[in-house]
Amino acid sequence: MFAVAEAYPELKANTNFMQLQTELSDTESKISYARQFFNDTVQIFNNKLEVFPNNLVTGMMGFQMVDYFTLQGEVEARQNVKVNF
Repeated sequence: MFAVAEAYPELKANTNFMQLQTELSDTESKISYARQFFNDTVQIFNNKLEVFPNNLVTGMMGFQMVDYFTLQGEVEARQNVKVNF
């Protein structure tokens, strides 16, 4: 989308287009933050499962380690999204 803006200077100056660019950047940042927050929480949880005496209680209660959030086909998922106008 940023390449399209470079090709069309009048589009780049459009207020609505600038708001769209800002909103897309903000959305990417929010997704990244949420992913990092989840993985940090998983790390804290997994560490608590392994520490004595928690490991005695969590083992009896059936708690198990949780996997980190990862994208399946991460290369394809990171490709630029096509936005048509």
